[in-house]
Amino acid sequence: MEARMGQPAFVLPGAMKALMSLEKSISAAGVSRQLLNLVYLRASQINGCSVCVDMHARELKKDGESDERLWSVAGWRDAPCFTDEERAALALAEAATRLSDRSDPVPDDVWNEAAGHFSETELAGIIMAVAAVNLWNRLNASTRQVAGAWTAEAASAG
Repeated sequence: MEARMGQPAFVLPGAMKALMSLEKSISAAGVSRQLLNLVYLRASQINGCSVCVDMHARELKKDGESDERLWSVAGWRDAPCFTDEERAALALAEAATRLSDRSDPVPDDVWNEAAGHFSETELAGIIMAVAAVNLWNRLNASTRQVAGAWTAEAASAG
């Protein structure tokens, strides 16, 4: 498999710097890296972005996430290994990713559950994280970026 072109965030001058700045803001929102990676992984599964599924599963594994939880992210509603806070974040991530699937994209019950677990700043961080990963998913899927290729690039750069 070969990408159609280079990663657009690297091709377009200033784009990667802007995306890294956004990531820095998201990281400062007070949401744990683990929870953000669960959100990134779930949205990427929905969007079929193999690059981001690979990347965020690896990040979670590196940070000590169990295989059981990694394997269960796609079926989180029926898996007993997620906390209520994680479930609220995953539900919000799914709703904000699947905007056209229902007339009320983020229903009050999903929002209220998330708002019961997170501060306004943390909610902003989760919503921005969902938006950012959806952007990355679209960049990667449109240009057919190759899953795992980023690991070789990162190794050669470091």
